[in-house]
Amino acid sequence: MSNDTITGVEGPLTGYTVIDLSRALAGPHAGMMFGDLGARVIKVENPGKGDDSRSWGPPFVGPEDDPQATYFFSCNRNKESIALDLKSDTGKETLRELISRADVLIENFRSGVLDRLGFSTTVCMEINPRLVLLSITGFGHDGPESSRAGYDQIAQGEAGLMSLTGSGPDDMQRVGVPIADLLAGIYGSYGVLAALLERERTGKGKVVRTSLIAGMVGVHAFQGTRATVAGQNPEPGGNHHPSLSPYGLFNCHEGAVQISVGNENLWQKFCAAFDIDPATEGMGDNSARVANRPAVIELIESRFAAYGSDELLARLADAGIPSGTVRTLEEVYSWDQALSQGLKVSVDHPILGDIDLPGPPLRFFDADGEAEVETTRTAHDAPPLLNEDAEAIVSWLDS
Repeated sequence: MSNDTITGVEGPLTGYTVIDLSRALAGPHAGMMFGDLGARVIKVENPGKGDDSRSWGPPFVGPEDDPQATYFFSCNRNKESIALDLKSDTGKETLRELISRADVLIENFRSGVLDRLGFSTTVCMEINPRLVLLSITGFGHDGPESSRAGYDQIAQGEAGLMSLTGSGPDDMQRVGVPIADLLAGIYGSYGVLAALLERERTGKGKVVRTSLIAGMVGVHAFQGTRATVAGQNPEPGGNHHPSLSPYGLFNCHEGAVQISVGNENLWQKFCAAFDIDPATEGMGDNSARVANRPAVIELIESRFAAYGSDELLARLADAGIPSGTVRTLEEVYSWDQALSQGLKVSVDHPILGDIDLPGPPLRFFDADGEAEVETTRTAHDAPPLLNEDAEAIVSWLDS
């Protein structure tokens, strides 16, 4: 059964089948990305309780005798669900059949668990030599600490992100979303797509491995090269950029605004708009302003104190200064610009009815001469109930 017979939609990965053995967030997020792109994603869960995140809450919504965890909803749209006991002969045989028909297999077990279940990478590739197997672990599949369990906050700390986040060295903070899990899923998806392209040339599958700590180190960006090249050991800098000034969150009469003065031309414009001498001592160029950041912040906030945030944002826009506010999530999901980008989608859940979910971050277009026709998927399936699609999946395997 092809994906378009299930959802009535197509995407760049229509016709591909993904078996998602993962749970919690990193692997499920990767699987959801493939589903968003049109692949058929079959989520294999433990009988009884299913994915761990089905019980992660509050918040729970729905009937008291069948509460639904909104956490699970965040990473499992556009999937089917089948419950398999992978320690039983029947469960193992069904998984073998699924693997034999799959293009991609996702797993995020601790290192060695899949081997003990009888589905080592060697076995999986013997079942299906064209398989692309994505394996996501906490600390990597090998090395001296590969056996450690991977959880997002631990990875944020161990891989250095928490040492960069917070108001200062005595106030280290985690990022407000499970960023290690999410980035591991995104990097893993990127690796899978590369392996699928390679398969077009070679006809052979591939094992793709990443980890929570790899995802964290992969986004160290300029902070990483501060450490590896400049020999610095970056610390939390709060809401101001360590290499640019003024660039950050500034208080005003009512609230605060964010500004990004990323070059000297913008600095000149900013100074003209707020009656500042651009050659003020200690502020003549970006390096000087970074070195004298407290004085820069004090001067700018003294100018901003006369304005409410809305008036200030309008003045900054008139001056051509990149600026913005800090929105709550409630505000984001009612923001016209976010809605125009498809960043909220509606689905029909079998228990809850119509619900809104955060939407996928990609849009697709066909270019026909000077015209563009959008081909982005707009119809989405709700996250499945546990074992909701077992009958259809078994029927497909028997066909």
